[in-house]
Amino acid sequence: MNMAKDAAGMRGYRTRNANGPLRDTRDDKHVSTLEKQYNRDFGVRDDMHVGTLLQKTGFASVNDLIHSRRGRRK
Repeated sequence: MNMAKDAAGMRGYRTRNANGPLRDTRDDKHVSTLEKQYNRDFGVRDDMHVGTLLQKTGFASVNDLIHSRRGRRK
């Protein structure tokens, strides 16, 4: 299987579900990974899981969290 690069503006190669949409970020990913990837500081422990942060903040997705004012640019 050959992975094609996604649309312009997308970072790298992303896998998709069988019915087409991009896969969600895993809930057990560490917040520090997102902070490094998007150059943000969410003001929580680096080893907190993304799923826990989403529950605490009430955001429905990582995209909503990243584009919110909650995380400040580093």
